[in-house]
Formats: sequence, structure tokens, C-alpha cells
Amino acid sequence: MAEEKMEVMLTAKQIEGRIKELAEEISEDYRGRKILVIGVLKGAVIFLSDLVRHLTIPVEIDFIAVSSYGADTNSSGVVRILKDLEQSITDKDVLIVEDIIDTGLTLTYLYENLLRRGPKSLKVVTLLDKPDRRQVSFNPDYCGFKIPDRFVIGYGLDFDEDYRHLADLRVLEP
Repeated sequence: MAEEKMEVMLTAKQIEGRIKELAEEISEDYRGRKILVIGVLKGAVIFLSDLVRHLTIPVEIDFIAVSSYGADTNSSGVVRILKDLEQSITDKDVLIVEDIIDTGLTLTYLYENLLRRGPKSLKVVTLLDKPDRRQVSFNPDYCGFKIPDRFVIGYGLDFDEDYRHLADLRVLEP
């Protein structure tokens, strides 16, 4: 589908404004502490980059890659760690940065996996939340936008590795 014909759900300006607000809230909550920000690859890279630029606290960055989609628009529910962290999170204040939460299965798996590694604290920030799709009880500590149950692309989110480059968040119709 041609990008210019896709419905824009959130503009780049709306996203930027909300990320600044999230960064202020996170910076206040962690004032006086250093946090380890863990980006969930690949979708959260752009969100993470913009978020950490607006944080006013010391930050370390690491990445983890998990998969539950493949080339489909629905989560398979089977989670695989494709790339693990490069450092220990023991006794660290950890913030997981996720692009989108829908069923909650992937993030619940990741959260529980990281919790077993002994962080001082573990919180989650997501750019997008689709609560209507939730299959498990999971609520992020920080949320950019709650969105309806539509498949979205852009701003780091993809369909089969395409469309990540779009500055706006758009709806991909079947």
C-alpha cells in the first residue's frame, strides 16, 4: 500500500510532545539515580533514542531482542530471545523501553525473565498500548498513547521489516 494513502493515527509532532512529557515524568521519578534503559529491538529503537535525549538523569543503554510476530500481524504467543543483554542488571534501576503492548504475552515473558536477574527496580515504558488486545494482566508504568485495536506501522514499528522509517504512526489495513 502506498504510504501517502495510509491513515495517520498519530503525527510526528504528537509523538514528540508526548515523549517529552514521558521523559519529564521518568526523570522526576528517578531523580538522583542512574537508570539502565533496555530497548526492545527492533521496534523500540527510535522511541528509545528520542526518549533518552529528553531525560535529565544519568542513563546507561542496553538492548534485548525478542520475537513473537515473524511476518504476521498477530502475535504468535511464543516468545524467543534473539539477542540477550550485554551487561548484568543486578541491583540496577532498570527501565524497559517497548514500542507497543498488545496481548501482553511478550512483555510479561520479558518482564518476568528480567525480574529473575535481580534488578533493584524494574519498570516499563511503552509508546503504545492496545488494552483491548490484552490476554494477560499487564499494565506499563508509563504509557505514551492508548490506541484502538488496529495494526500500526511507522516510528520504528514495522510490517515484515517495512515502514519503520515513517515519522508518523499509520494504520496498515489488511
